Amino acid sequence: MWWEKKDRPIEPQVPKPIETPPATLELEQPMTEKTGKLATQPPSGSPQTVLGRPIVLRGQLSGNEDLLIEGQFEGTITLQDHCVTVGADGQVKAEIQARQVSVLGSVVGNISAREKISIRRTGHVVGDLVAATVAIEEGAYFKGSIEIVREEPQEMAKAVAASSTFASSS
Repeated sequence: MWWEKKDRPIEPQVPKPIETPPATLELEQPMTEKTGKLATQPPSGSPQTVLGRPIVLRGQLSGNEDLLIEGQFEGTITLQDHCVTVGADGQVKAEIQARQVSVLGSVVGNISAREKISIRRTGHVVGDLVAATVAIEEGAYFKGSIEIVREEPQEMAKAVAASSTFASSS
């Protein structure tokens, strides 16, 4: 009868190996930005001063190494032969003079650079820019004027003067 229990042969239960699902790869979206990212760290071997987030500083700042500002600064910054980077959290109200300036945070004041001024996507600048090269990324905020300074005529004049001095002395 159907309710009667029939003896069935007992099959040994062999544990099945647990199959792990194949790893899914999350593809990152490629950068649409054509310019490279500016590292906030200096190249190895070059010293850098860092004004951290909790630092609030007022006055005149000058020195002989690169500067990264992540905190707040108000006054003047003069680093003629070095780079100034205003980090994403940096807030600066100052006149800045340096070899290169990169802004990822906020700057209110005029910026003068011998080589290049870069305002990155997260940067916010209100003031005038004077440099040989100025780069403003899409998404950055800028209000002010730009003056491109070319030093080639002076360098060429020096080279011509040096070569004419050399030619007349020979």
